Amino acid sequence: MLTLVCFSSIQSLRVAASRLASRRGAVLTVQRRNAQTVPKLGTEAEMQAEAVQQIRARIAYQKELMKGKHGPEADIHEMNWWIQATFMVAIPFCAASYIYSFVIDNEHPHRIEGPLPEYMAIRHKEYPWECSDCDLLDDACWKKCRAEK
Repeated sequence: MLTLVCFSSIQSLRVAASRLASRRGAVLTVQRRNAQTVPKLGTEAEMQAEAVQQIRARIAYQKELMKGKHGPEADIHEMNWWIQATFMVAIPFCAASYIYSFVIDNEHPHRIEGPLPEYMAIRHKEYPWECSDCDLLDDACWKKCRAEK
């Protein structure tokens, strides 16, 4: 049901666009895309003729696209616009984020110094190294454990 609705709305848009174009005196070209890349089976001459026809159609389409293309000056202008946008928007935003993160909001919680409360030091089984109660990177615990042995 949804597919039919989408199809009908696309079809109605095409009809409306063609009517609008005909009122303005413009010629509406409906772009039809085809995924066929190899000629249909037939005699060698038919297949070669169809391949040449497809290549000519592709070349004509590329020429049509290039007609509306702007020159290198417009490309340079667009590139300069993006460079200015980078310097005027992106770099100040990054600087403001840096200032907020590392200067203004520098307070963040650290691990509690000293032994952990009981509810945080729950062990279901011992660690597989010599000091089985110490975390792998807990230097104070390791020094204490080795001193006891």
